[in-house]
Amino acid sequence: MKILITGICGFVGSSLAAWFRQQPGVDRIVGLDSLLRPGSERNVEVLRRAGIDVIRGDVRCATDFEALPRVDWVIDAAANPCVLAGLSDVSGSRQLLEHNLLGSINVLEFCRRHGAGFVLLSTSRVYSISALAGLPLIVQDGAFVLDEGRHLPEGVSSLGVNEGFPTAAPISLYGSTKLASEVLALEYGSAFGFPVWIDRCGVMAGAGQFGTAGQGIFSYWIHAYAARKSLQYIGFDGQGHQSRDALHPLDLATLLWKQMNYQGVPPTRLFTVGGGGVMSLNQLSAWCAKRLGEHAVAINAIPRPYDIPWLALDSSLSESTFDWKKTKTIDFILNEILDHARQYPDWLDLAGGAIRGGA
Repeated sequence: MKILITGICGFVGSSLAAWFRQQPGVDRIVGLDSLLRPGSERNVEVLRRAGIDVIRGDVRCATDFEALPRVDWVIDAAANPCVLAGLSDVSGSRQLLEHNLLGSINVLEFCRRHGAGFVLLSTSRVYSISALAGLPLIVQDGAFVLDEGRHLPEGVSSLGVNEGFPTAAPISLYGSTKLASEVLALEYGSAFGFPVWIDRCGVMAGAGQFGTAGQGIFSYWIHAYAARKSLQYIGFDGQGHQSRDALHPLDLATLLWKQMNYQGVPPTRLFTVGGGGVMSLNQLSAWCAKRLGEHAVAINAIPRPYDIPWLALDSSLSESTFDWKKTKTIDFILNEILDHARQYPDWLDLAGGAIRGGA
């Protein structure tokens, strides 16, 4: 099997590449990356030493795909992953569309020409913000949790949000680019006869992530806490009760491997992929304090665009369809990040993540 990974020098892309390189039957891994993300260049030599071909190129540029070799599968891990992307002059709306939507189109055209299978790493942020904000929640142990004593709408249960939850606007500019890419991927696969898998992932987290306040929040928070950087709870009364699940890339890798080797007719081509546990920022701060000592977190009750109080994903369909199980608990993930933070105390500066704190 030959695999192309776009965005291969990012946290998720590089983690997947290293894991897939060890699997029997994988003959070659080729990666495409523009190296625009601060810190991504650190992964180039690491990947090359592992026998992985890294090619500098931009998914927005169709001609950058012309010299790429024929492969069996493409994993699209290239995107601007921040839900706030497109709202500022630093990351404009057109730039976001070109990265996330035009990039997906160019990858799909490559798959069409070569008959390669396509895996899209999508996001939980394709779900309706108003529907998520309207969920019945209570505060329990410093975190928002579902109030299971009240009626829960379609697409959500005690296990989390599943594939049937509404995706009606608003979902953020970022979410809309990923949702549009999902639709295009399914249409391309149907029209041109190549396999497509779409995975709506929870918050990716683990050691070596280039975390920022806008994404990679678990990694960012622990690194910033350890380095005594400024942190703040934003919105929701400034108490840090907002909660998310954390997904380790190696758990994702095992799912992708099962999808790429799947035989038969699946119930769907689209799956939610939740993490190994749910935690609020308030709980994360308490976890850090036990291991790193107290560090003050500022309160900023002013709401921020697109923020949501709670989101965890129900992976039941992924688990039953592919006989897949998550093995990385949230405690494992946090400890891995903490070990990395102790080894690299200046990581946020090196990886460009030392921007104004918050979450």
